[in-house]
Amino acid sequence: MKTWLLSAAILATFASQADEGMWQPYQLPAMADELKAKGLEIDAKSISKLTEFPMNAVISLGGCTASFVSPKGLVVTNHHCAYGAIQYNSTPENNLLQDGFLAKTYAEELPATPGSRIYVTEAVTDVTAKIKDGEMSKTGNDFYKGIEQKEKSLVAECEAQDGYRCKVYSFHGGLEYYLVKQMEIRDVRLTYNPAASVGKYGGDIDNWMWPRHTGDFSFYRAYVGKDGKPADFSKDNVPYEPKSFLKVSAKGVSEGDFVMVAGYPGRTNRYRIANEIENQFEWAYPQGKVLRERLIEIIKDTAPEGSDERIKYESSIAGLANYAKNFTSMIEFYGKSTMLDERISLEQKLAKWISKDSKRQAKYGETLAQLDKLIALDQQGQERDLLLSYMGYSTMKNTAERLYRLAHEKALPDMQREPGYQERDMTQFTSSMERIDRRYAASVDKAMLADLLKRYAALPTSERLADFDKAFSIGKNFDEAKLMKTLDSMYANTTLSDKDVRLAWMNKSVAEFNQSKDPFIQYAVMTFDEKMQREQAQKQLAGDLMKVRPQYMDAVIAYNRELGKPVYADANSSLRVTIGNVKGYSPQDGLVAAPFTRLEGIVAKDTGAAPFDAPTKQLELIKQKQYGDFYMKSIDSVPVNFLSTLDTTGGNSGSPTLNGRAELVGLLFDGVYESIIGDWGYDPQTNRSIQVDSRYMLWVMKYLDNADNLLEEMDIVK
Repeated sequence: MKTWLLSAAILATFASQADEGMWQPYQLPAMADELKAKGLEIDAKSISKLTEFPMNAVISLGGCTASFVSPKGLVVTNHHCAYGAIQYNSTPENNLLQDGFLAKTYAEELPATPGSRIYVTEAVTDVTAKIKDGEMSKTGNDFYKGIEQKEKSLVAECEAQDGYRCKVYSFHGGLEYYLVKQMEIRDVRLTYNPAASVGKYGGDIDNWMWPRHTGDFSFYRAYVGKDGKPADFSKDNVPYEPKSFLKVSAKGVSEGDFVMVAGYPGRTNRYRIANEIENQFEWAYPQGKVLRERLIEIIKDTAPEGSDERIKYESSIAGLANYAKNFTSMIEFYGKSTMLDERISLEQKLAKWISKDSKRQAKYGETLAQLDKLIALDQQGQERDLLLSYMGYSTMKNTAERLYRLAHEKALPDMQREPGYQERDMTQFTSSMERIDRRYAASVDKAMLADLLKRYAALPTSERLADFDKAFSIGKNFDEAKLMKTLDSMYANTTLSDKDVRLAWMNKSVAEFNQSKDPFIQYAVMTFDEKMQREQAQKQLAGDLMKVRPQYMDAVIAYNRELGKPVYADANSSLRVTIGNVKGYSPQDGLVAAPFTRLEGIVAKDTGAAPFDAPTKQLELIKQKQYGDFYMKSIDSVPVNFLSTLDTTGGNSGSPTLNGRAELVGLLFDGVYESIIGDWGYDPQTNRSIQVDSRYMLWVMKYLDNADNLLEEMDIVK
């Protein structure tokens, strides 16, 4: 293990570094004294042991975080993380999104969206030496494929034991590699979700804002076979009994209290170079914002509110809106910040530091220039590539491409297939084909694809793709009427909207695809070679970046070590721990945001119309001051949401917020508007995470939704 990761110089500064850092669990024992001083009451070593409490109670949903809160596999996460499952089980006649859902018995629980998974991390192993052995002399695509093959071999060995899912994660740009082994629970059921007027109170208007009054929580249950091992859905399955689970605090936290989060943050970019920052903030985010907002507009215009079509796309709207607002904040704060100048200055200082030592110069002398050159190459054709990526929202186009790619991959030995198309991926692949029925409407799909194709057709001819143009009848002189006629015919004549047809295509040969008359299958066949050529070029560039990026990170880490700065890897969806305290902030001069919101704030915001349409019963309970056991004297009410200094990002949604005894005191679900830029850097003055308070969760469950069966099942600490 690299000793610089836990160097004395870095640890000496830990206590004074505010709360920046998404730490790998193994790093925490070396920080024991500092963590204790901040308020951790349990042994820091326990946080590093993934098979022991509390870490084995923290789980991944494959995009969000969750945790076990009962001995019978009860799982708590965010309402917005369970949104897809709630939507999947909703109809206009039985709208669980709108009305909420509570299963009083196991038998009443509903299967979550096909493909839903609960992942319990059991082991993390350093495999850097195994991955790099024999590969470091290669370049480009050869290096990319060599590393990929090593990863697939390690994963195959790890998954030899049934019921496990494994993945190799790279850290510090590929400087280190770790193999993560997770138990994969395949039978996931929806147990309880409050109504949207609680779980999504404030909606997109309040998203990323403070003060918040959102009950962003819901419950799943994990099921396994009678032998206790993961199994596909069956009425004979039994609730999973986790090795440990979190106690839920009815006492909660107060201002200044220690809190920590264990979860699976998605991606941060805190070590990106100036060229990448400038392009991302001045081009990619503005373009992405426009496209997301346009897709939302199209969905709403095409699918009337309350219709089955709209219900199918509610999850898509929520996701699009979330990141449209995210991008807006990114652009706004970048414009007011000195981030680019600071990064340029850092690179200049780094280059100067390298030049002062002959050994450093020999090792890193060309690194910055090489990385900058490769990033510039990566940005070529980005406008076209961005449009093509957003066309992934077209279910029919995407489905046809994936099915045809599967036919090609199945002709290869399993270990030579592209990740995502191996035998280990077929259960999830099948589930993705099945859940289309509750997430697809031809009218919406066609409208979105048409808009994106019109934008694509406006690109210079040199940027366009010949076979792609031909497939959609896009000529040198764009004819919109001709395009719409083509799309009308494609959607009218495709059979891929039928689930059984989609599943049948999973077992057909390339020759059968080539003979198909289905217009979307014909599109996939016609554009396949062109797509593979672009993919090959992308892998060549990715391989080169995979050689240079670790060199850059090695230089950055060595430089930071000399400065006594903390070293942690960018988030990459692997398990991390962050620490902080409950604290308000000042979003602008003259304003101070208190760290807690109250029940009365719900009443103050309520208009009777979505998204500020609290249930009548809830409003009455608040007016009656029905606080029960969840009263907080310092605010003279029940706390709804609270702020913390925790360093978090997307993927941390649903993460358990724990006190010093590792009791659940809240669920992390958002950040304040000023902290969105935190994916690129941490500002201790404005970086604040937002949690739903455990006391509000319990209050809603007890007084509003009468979820007594779940309250009795949980271990509630008063």
